[in-house]
Amino acid sequence: MEQKNRNMFRDKMKAFDAPQKVQEMGYYPYFRSIESEQDTVVKMKGKDVLMFGSNSYLGLTNHPRLKEASKKAIDKYGSGCAGSRFLNGTLDIHLELEEKIARFVDKDASIVFSTGYQVNLGVLSALPGRHDYLILDDKDHACIYDGARLSFGKMLKYSHNDMDSLEKVLKPLPEDVIKIIVTDGVFSMEGDIAKLPEIVELAKKYGANVMVDDAHGLGVLGEKGRGTSNHFGLTNEVELIMGTFSKSLASIGGFIASDYDTINYLKHLSRSLVFSASIAPSNAASVIAAIDIIEEEPERIEKLWANTNYAKKLLIDSGFNTGRSETPIIPIFVGDEIKTFVLTKVLQDEGVFVNPVISPGVPKGDEMIRFSLMATHTFDQIDQAIGKIVKVSKQLEIL
Repeated sequence: MEQKNRNMFRDKMKAFDAPQKVQEMGYYPYFRSIESEQDTVVKMKGKDVLMFGSNSYLGLTNHPRLKEASKKAIDKYGSGCAGSRFLNGTLDIHLELEEKIARFVDKDASIVFSTGYQVNLGVLSALPGRHDYLILDDKDHACIYDGARLSFGKMLKYSHNDMDSLEKVLKPLPEDVIKIIVTDGVFSMEGDIAKLPEIVELAKKYGANVMVDDAHGLGVLGEKGRGTSNHFGLTNEVELIMGTFSKSLASIGGFIASDYDTINYLKHLSRSLVFSASIAPSNAASVIAAIDIIEEEPERIEKLWANTNYAKKLLIDSGFNTGRSETPIIPIFVGDEIKTFVLTKVLQDEGVFVNPVISPGVPKGDEMIRFSLMATHTFDQIDQAIGKIVKVSKQLEIL
Protein backbone atom coordinates (compact mmCIF):
# COMPACT_ATOMS: atom_id res chain seq x y z
CA MET A 1 0.00 0.00 0.00
CA GLU A 2 2.84 2.39 0.88
CA GLN A 3 4.52 1.79 -2.49
CA LYS A 4 1.23 2.32 -4.36
CA ASN A 5 0.56 5.64 -2.60
CA ARG A 6 4.06 6.83 -3.37
CA ASN A 7 3.59 6.04 -7.05
CA MET A 8 0.21 7.80 -7.15
CA PHE A 9 1.85 10.89 -5.72
CA ARG A 10 4.65 10.81 -8.29
CA ASP A 11 2.20 10.15 -11.11
CA LYS A 12 0.17 13.20 -10.12
CA MET A 13 3.26 15.40 -9.99
CA LYS A 14 4.50 14.13 -13.33
CA ALA A 15 1.10 14.62 -14.98
CA PHE A 16 1.27 18.37 -14.33
CA ASP A 17 3.09 19.34 -17.50
CA ALA A 18 1.33 22.48 -18.73
CA PRO A 19 4.27 24.76 -17.80
CA GLN A 20 6.75 22.46 -19.52
CA LYS A 21 4.75 22.56 -22.74
CA VAL A 22 4.85 26.36 -22.82
CA GLN A 23 8.55 26.29 -21.95
CA GLU A 24 9.21 23.99 -24.89
CA MET A 25 7.43 26.48 -27.14
CA GLY A 26 9.76 29.21 -25.83
CA TYR A 27 6.98 31.41 -24.44
CA TYR A 28 7.01 30.63 -20.70
CA PRO A 29 6.25 34.02 -19.02
CA TYR A 30 6.66 33.34 -15.29
CA PHE A 31 9.47 33.62 -12.74
CA ARG A 32 11.37 35.99 -15.01
CA SER A 33 14.60 37.12 -13.40
CA ILE A 34 15.19 40.84 -12.82
CA GLU A 35 18.76 41.89 -12.05
CA SER A 36 18.19 45.41 -10.72
CA GLU A 37 16.01 47.48 -8.42
CA GLN A 38 12.32 47.83 -9.28
CA ASP A 39 12.10 51.01 -11.35
CA THR A 40 10.62 52.22 -14.63
CA VAL A 41 13.59 50.53 -16.34
CA VAL A 42 14.94 47.20 -15.07
CA LYS A 43 17.82 44.97 -16.10
CA MET A 44 17.02 41.54 -17.55
CA LYS A 45 19.90 39.44 -18.88
CA GLY A 46 21.98 42.60 -18.93
CA LYS A 47 19.46 44.45 -21.10
CA ASP A 48 17.34 47.51 -20.25
CA VAL A 49 13.63 46.70 -20.19
CA LEU A 50 10.78 49.18 -19.63
CA MET A 51 8.80 48.01 -16.59
CA PHE A 52 5.03 48.15 -17.08
CA GLY A 53 4.21 45.18 -14.88
CA SER A 54 4.95 46.58 -11.42
CA ASN A 55 2.58 47.28 -8.53
CA SER A 56 4.88 50.04 -7.28
CA TYR A 57 2.29 52.64 -8.27
CA LEU A 58 4.11 55.59 -6.67
CA GLY A 59 7.59 54.45 -7.70
CA LEU A 60 8.93 54.32 -4.15
CA THR A 61 10.72 50.95 -4.11
CA ASN A 62 14.10 52.51 -4.83
CA HIS A 63 13.54 55.85 -3.08
CA PRO A 64 16.65 56.91 -1.10
CA ARG A 65 14.64 57.64 2.06
CA LEU A 66 13.19 54.13 2.11
CA LYS A 67 16.59 52.59 1.55
CA GLU A 68 18.15 54.69 4.31
CA ALA A 69 15.33 53.89 6.74
CA SER A 70 15.77 50.17 6.08
CA LYS A 71 19.53 50.35 6.63
CA LYS A 72 19.16 52.24 9.91
CA ALA A 73 16.60 49.71 11.14
CA ILE A 74 18.97 46.83 10.38
CA ASP A 75 21.76 48.62 12.24
CA LYS A 76 19.50 49.08 15.28
CA TYR A 77 17.42 45.88 15.34
CA GLY A 78 19.26 43.36 13.16
CA SER A 79 17.87 41.45 10.21
CA GLY A 80 14.81 39.82 11.79
CA CYS A 81 12.74 39.23 14.91
CA ALA A 82 13.07 35.45 15.31
CA GLY A 83 9.47 34.96 16.38
CA SER A 84 5.83 35.92 16.11
CA ARG A 85 4.33 39.22 17.14
CA PHE A 86 2.35 37.32 19.77
CA LEU A 87 5.45 36.24 21.68
CA ASN A 88 8.93 37.67 21.19
CA GLY A 89 8.62 39.37 17.79
CA THR A 90 7.02 42.74 18.61
CA LEU A 91 9.38 45.72 18.34
CA ASP A 92 8.63 49.33 19.16
CA ILE A 93 8.94 50.08 15.43
CA HIS A 94 6.02 47.68 14.75
CA LEU A 95 3.86 49.63 17.21
CA GLU A 96 4.95 52.92 15.64
CA LEU A 97 3.97 51.59 12.22
CA GLU A 98 0.57 50.39 13.44
CA GLU A 99 -0.22 53.78 14.94
CA LYS A 100 0.83 55.49 11.70
CA ILE A 101 -1.32 53.17 9.58
CA ALA A 102 -4.37 53.67 11.79
CA ARG A 103 -4.02 57.46 11.45
CA PHE A 104 -3.42 57.18 7.71
CA VAL A 105 -6.63 55.24 7.03
CA ASP A 106 -8.54 57.03 9.84
CA LYS A 107 -9.30 54.03 12.03
CA ASP A 108 -8.84 53.50 15.78
CA ALA A 109 -6.16 50.85 15.50
CA SER A 110 -4.36 48.43 13.18
CA ILE A 111 -2.32 45.26 13.36
CA VAL A 112 0.50 44.32 10.99
CA PHE A 113 0.88 40.83 9.46
CA SER A 114 3.82 39.29 7.63
CA THR A 115 2.12 39.57 4.19
CA GLY A 116 -1.11 40.90 2.75
CA TYR A 117 -2.11 37.34 1.90
CA GLN A 118 -1.73 36.40 5.56
CA VAL A 119 -4.01 39.28 6.55
CA ASN A 120 -6.95 37.91 4.60
CA LEU A 121 -6.27 34.34 5.71
CA GLY A 122 -6.16 35.39 9.35
CA VAL A 123 -8.95 37.94 9.43
CA LEU A 124 -11.55 36.08 7.38
CA SER A 125 -10.92 32.75 9.10
CA ALA A 126 -11.23 34.33 12.56
CA LEU A 127 -14.27 36.61 12.32
CA PRO A 128 -17.32 34.48 11.39
CA GLY A 129 -18.75 31.61 13.41
CA ARG A 130 -20.57 28.53 12.12
CA HIS A 131 -23.86 30.34 11.58
CA ASP A 132 -22.35 33.50 10.09
CA TYR A 133 -21.77 34.54 6.48
CA LEU A 134 -18.99 35.95 4.32
CA ILE A 135 -20.34 37.49 1.10
CA LEU A 136 -17.72 37.91 -1.62
CA ASP A 137 -17.56 39.60 -5.01
CA ASP A 138 -16.84 36.84 -7.52
CA LYS A 139 -13.74 38.73 -8.70
CA ASP A 140 -12.26 39.28 -5.25
CA HIS A 141 -8.59 38.38 -4.90
CA ALA A 142 -7.70 34.72 -4.37
CA CYS A 143 -6.52 35.30 -0.79
CA ILE A 144 -10.00 36.53 0.17
CA TYR A 145 -11.44 33.26 -1.06
CA ASP A 146 -8.72 31.26 0.67
CA GLY A 147 -9.40 33.04 3.97
CA ALA A 148 -13.13 32.47 3.60
CA ARG A 149 -12.58 28.75 2.96
CA LEU A 150 -10.61 28.49 6.20
CA SER A 151 -13.43 30.01 8.25
CA PHE A 152 -16.30 28.17 9.94
CA GLY A 153 -18.73 30.60 8.34
CA LYS A 154 -20.70 30.08 5.15
CA MET A 155 -19.26 31.65 2.00
CA LEU A 156 -21.62 33.18 -0.58
CA LYS A 157 -20.78 34.96 -3.84
CA TYR A 158 -22.37 37.77 -5.82
CA SER A 159 -21.70 38.74 -9.44
CA HIS A 160 -18.93 41.24 -9.91
CA ASN A 161 -19.96 44.75 -8.85
CA ASP A 162 -23.62 43.74 -9.46
CA MET A 163 -25.76 45.27 -6.74
CA ASP A 164 -28.90 43.38 -7.75
CA SER A 165 -26.95 40.15 -7.35
CA LEU A 166 -25.62 41.29 -3.96
CA GLU A 167 -29.10 42.13 -2.73
CA LYS A 168 -30.41 38.73 -3.84
CA VAL A 169 -27.69 37.11 -1.73
CA LEU A 170 -28.34 39.31 1.32
CA LYS A 171 -32.13 39.33 1.32
CA PRO A 172 -32.86 35.75 2.48
CA LEU A 173 -30.16 35.67 5.18
CA PRO A 174 -31.21 35.52 8.86
CA GLU A 175 -31.21 38.79 10.78
CA ASP A 176 -29.50 37.48 13.90
CA VAL A 177 -26.18 36.40 12.36
CA ILE A 178 -22.97 38.16 11.39
CA LYS A 179 -22.86 39.02 7.68
CA ILE A 180 -19.64 40.49 6.28
CA ILE A 181 -19.47 41.78 2.70
CA VAL A 182 -15.86 41.57 1.51
CA THR A 183 -14.76 43.44 -1.61
CA ASP A 184 -11.58 44.58 -3.26
CA GLY A 185 -11.41 48.37 -3.34
CA VAL A 186 -9.62 48.31 -6.70
CA PHE A 187 -9.85 44.99 -8.52
CA SER A 188 -6.35 43.81 -9.26
CA MET A 189 -6.75 42.36 -12.75
CA GLU A 190 -9.15 44.70 -14.56
CA GLY A 191 -8.54 47.88 -12.56
CA ASP A 192 -12.16 48.81 -11.84
CA ILE A 193 -13.36 50.21 -8.50
CA ALA A 194 -15.86 48.62 -6.11
CA LYS A 195 -19.30 50.24 -6.01
CA LEU A 196 -18.73 51.04 -2.37
CA PRO A 197 -21.59 53.54 -1.83
CA GLU A 198 -24.14 50.99 -3.05
CA ILE A 199 -22.47 48.19 -1.06
CA VAL A 200 -22.62 50.25 2.13
CA GLU A 201 -26.26 51.11 1.48
CA LEU A 202 -27.17 47.43 1.10
CA ALA A 203 -25.12 46.53 4.17
CA LYS A 204 -27.15 48.98 6.25
CA LYS A 205 -30.42 47.72 4.79
CA TYR A 206 -29.67 44.09 5.65
CA GLY A 207 -27.64 44.47 8.84
CA ALA A 208 -24.30 43.51 7.32
CA ASN A 209 -20.75 44.79 7.83
CA VAL A 210 -18.25 45.78 5.15
CA MET A 211 -14.57 44.91 4.70
CA VAL A 212 -12.50 46.49 1.93
CA ASP A 213 -9.29 44.90 0.67
CA ASP A 214 -7.47 48.04 -0.44
CA ALA A 215 -4.22 46.46 -1.62
CA HIS A 216 -4.43 48.33 -4.94
CA GLY A 217 -6.34 51.39 -3.68
CA LEU A 218 -3.88 52.72 -1.10
CA GLY A 219 -1.59 55.33 -2.58
CA VAL A 220 -3.88 55.57 -5.61
CA LEU A 221 -7.35 56.69 -4.51
CA GLY A 222 -8.57 59.12 -1.87
CA GLU A 223 -7.10 62.18 -0.21
CA LYS A 224 -3.31 61.74 -0.21
CA GLY A 225 -3.74 58.10 -1.20
CA ARG A 226 -5.85 57.06 1.78
CA GLY A 227 -7.75 54.55 -0.30
CA THR A 228 -11.14 53.57 -1.62
CA SER A 229 -13.16 54.19 1.54
CA ASN A 230 -11.74 57.71 1.80
CA HIS A 231 -12.30 58.24 -1.94
CA PHE A 232 -16.03 57.75 -1.42
CA GLY A 233 -16.16 59.47 1.99
CA LEU A 234 -17.23 56.19 3.61
CA THR A 235 -14.40 55.39 6.02
CA ASN A 236 -16.74 55.45 9.01
CA GLU A 237 -19.18 53.09 7.26
CA VAL A 238 -16.53 50.47 6.45
CA GLU A 239 -15.72 48.37 9.51
CA LEU A 240 -12.51 46.79 8.25
CA ILE A 241 -9.84 48.20 5.93
CA MET A 242 -7.14 45.83 4.76
CA GLY A 243 -3.99 46.78 2.89
CA THR A 244 -0.62 45.52 1.77
CA PHE A 245 2.85 47.03 1.87
CA SER A 246 3.97 45.44 -1.40
CA LYS A 247 2.30 47.91 -3.78
CA SER A 248 2.36 51.68 -3.21
CA LEU A 249 4.05 51.26 0.18
CA ALA A 250 7.06 49.60 -1.48
CA SER A 251 7.93 46.88 1.01
CA ILE A 252 6.43 43.57 2.22
CA GLY A 253 3.71 42.89 4.79
CA GLY A 254 0.10 43.80 5.34
CA PHE A 255 -2.37 45.20 7.85
CA ILE A 256 -5.96 45.27 9.00
CA ALA A 257 -7.39 48.47 10.49
CA SER A 258 -10.63 48.77 12.45
CA ASP A 259 -12.01 49.76 15.87
CA TYR A 260 -10.12 48.87 19.06
CA ASP A 261 -12.34 45.90 19.97
CA THR A 262 -12.01 44.26 16.56
CA ILE A 263 -8.24 44.68 16.48
CA ASN A 264 -7.99 43.28 20.02
CA TYR A 265 -10.03 40.24 18.93
CA LEU A 266 -7.85 39.63 15.87
CA LYS A 267 -4.59 40.13 17.76
CA HIS A 268 -5.45 37.13 19.92
CA LEU A 269 -7.47 34.88 17.59
CA SER A 270 -6.06 35.37 14.07
CA ARG A 271 -3.96 32.26 13.50
CA SER A 272 -1.87 33.66 10.64
CA LEU A 273 -0.76 36.44 12.99
CA VAL A 274 -0.23 34.41 16.15
CA PHE A 275 1.62 31.60 14.40
CA SER A 276 3.67 33.58 11.83
CA ALA A 277 6.91 35.46 12.30
CA SER A 278 6.69 39.23 12.33
CA ILE A 279 7.91 41.40 9.47
CA ALA A 280 11.55 42.40 9.54
CA PRO A 281 12.37 45.75 11.17
CA SER A 282 13.77 47.00 7.86
CA ASN A 283 10.36 46.41 6.24
CA ALA A 284 8.55 48.27 9.01
CA ALA A 285 10.94 51.21 8.73
CA SER A 286 10.57 51.48 4.96
CA VAL A 287 6.76 51.53 5.22
CA ILE A 288 6.90 54.32 7.79
CA ALA A 289 9.11 56.29 5.39
CA ALA A 290 6.79 55.54 2.47
CA ILE A 291 3.71 56.87 4.29
CA ASP A 292 5.64 60.03 5.19
CA ILE A 293 6.57 60.58 1.53
CA ILE A 294 3.01 59.95 0.32
CA GLU A 295 1.67 62.56 2.74
CA GLU A 296 4.44 65.06 1.96
CA GLU A 297 4.41 64.68 -1.85
CA PRO A 298 0.82 64.60 -3.18
CA GLU A 299 2.21 65.45 -6.60
CA ARG A 300 3.26 61.79 -6.92
CA ILE A 301 -0.37 60.71 -7.01
CA GLU A 302 -1.20 63.54 -9.44
CA LYS A 303 1.56 62.29 -11.77
CA LEU A 304 0.33 58.72 -11.45
CA TRP A 305 -3.11 59.78 -12.64
CA ALA A 306 -1.68 61.92 -15.45
CA ASN A 307 0.24 58.86 -16.65
CA THR A 308 -2.83 56.67 -16.29
CA ASN A 309 -5.08 58.96 -18.32
CA TYR A 310 -2.41 59.45 -20.98
CA ALA A 311 -1.74 55.73 -21.40
CA LYS A 312 -5.39 54.73 -21.39
CA LYS A 313 -6.24 57.23 -24.13
CA LEU A 314 -3.34 55.99 -26.28
CA LEU A 315 -4.41 52.37 -25.87
CA ILE A 316 -8.08 53.05 -26.64
CA ASP A 317 -7.20 55.26 -29.62
CA SER A 318 -5.00 52.42 -30.90
CA GLY A 319 -8.02 50.10 -30.88
CA PHE A 320 -7.41 48.03 -27.74
CA ASN A 321 -10.18 46.81 -25.47
CA THR A 322 -9.26 48.02 -21.96
CA GLY A 323 -12.46 46.83 -20.29
CA ARG A 324 -13.76 48.59 -17.18
CA SER A 325 -10.45 50.00 -15.97
CA GLU A 326 -10.67 53.20 -13.91
CA THR A 327 -7.21 53.10 -12.36
CA PRO A 328 -3.48 52.68 -13.16
CA ILE A 329 -4.20 48.97 -13.77
CA ILE A 330 -5.11 48.75 -17.46
CA PRO A 331 -6.03 45.37 -18.99
CA ILE A 332 -5.31 44.85 -22.68
CA PHE A 333 -7.59 42.01 -23.74
CA VAL A 334 -6.15 39.40 -26.06
CA GLY A 335 -8.71 36.61 -25.76
CA ASP A 336 -6.33 33.74 -26.45
CA GLU A 337 -3.94 32.00 -24.04
CA ILE A 338 -1.08 31.24 -26.44
CA LYS A 339 -1.25 34.68 -28.09
CA THR A 340 -1.08 36.21 -24.60
CA PHE A 341 2.11 34.25 -23.88
CA VAL A 342 3.61 35.08 -27.28
CA LEU A 343 2.76 38.78 -26.92
CA THR A 344 4.38 38.87 -23.47
CA LYS A 345 7.56 37.15 -24.69
CA VAL A 346 7.98 39.20 -27.88
CA LEU A 347 7.38 42.43 -25.95
CA GLN A 348 10.09 41.47 -23.47
CA ASP A 349 12.44 40.81 -26.39
CA GLU A 350 11.48 44.28 -27.64
CA GLY A 351 12.28 45.78 -24.21
CA VAL A 352 8.85 46.02 -22.56
CA PHE A 353 7.82 44.04 -19.47
CA VAL A 354 4.09 43.32 -19.03
CA ASN A 355 2.20 40.63 -17.13
CA PRO A 356 0.15 37.89 -18.83
CA VAL A 357 -3.13 36.96 -17.15
CA ILE A 358 -4.92 33.73 -18.10
CA SER A 359 -7.40 31.37 -16.45
CA PRO A 360 -7.97 31.01 -13.51
CA GLY A 361 -6.88 34.63 -13.00
CA VAL A 362 -9.58 35.61 -15.50
CA PRO A 363 -12.27 33.49 -17.21
CA LYS A 364 -11.30 31.64 -20.38
CA GLY A 365 -11.77 33.99 -23.32
CA ASP A 366 -10.72 37.02 -21.26
CA GLU A 367 -6.97 36.39 -21.46
CA MET A 368 -5.07 39.67 -21.34
CA ILE A 369 -1.87 41.45 -20.57
CA ARG A 370 -1.93 43.66 -17.49
CA PHE A 371 -0.35 47.05 -18.18
CA SER A 372 0.26 49.07 -15.02
CA LEU A 373 1.53 52.58 -14.48
CA MET A 374 3.89 54.16 -11.98
CA ALA A 375 4.11 57.81 -10.99
CA THR A 376 7.74 57.77 -12.11
CA HIS A 377 7.03 56.76 -15.72
CA THR A 378 7.59 59.48 -18.30
CA PHE A 379 5.24 60.12 -21.22
CA ASP A 380 8.13 59.19 -23.51
CA GLN A 381 8.43 55.76 -21.84
CA ILE A 382 4.67 55.27 -22.18
CA ASP A 383 4.86 56.23 -25.87
CA GLN A 384 7.68 53.75 -26.46
CA ALA A 385 5.92 50.90 -24.68
CA ILE A 386 2.52 51.37 -26.29
CA GLY A 387 4.12 51.84 -29.70
CA LYS A 388 5.74 48.41 -29.34
CA ILE A 389 2.53 46.85 -28.02
CA VAL A 390 0.69 48.16 -31.09
CA LYS A 391 3.39 46.87 -33.45
CA VAL A 392 3.54 43.37 -31.96
CA SER A 393 -0.25 43.13 -31.59
CA LYS A 394 -0.66 43.83 -35.30
CA GLN A 395 1.93 41.18 -36.13
CA LEU A 396 -0.03 38.65 -34.03
CA GLU A 397 -3.38 39.82 -35.48
CA ILE A 398 -4.62 40.88 -32.04
CA LEU A 399 -5.32 44.34 -33.51
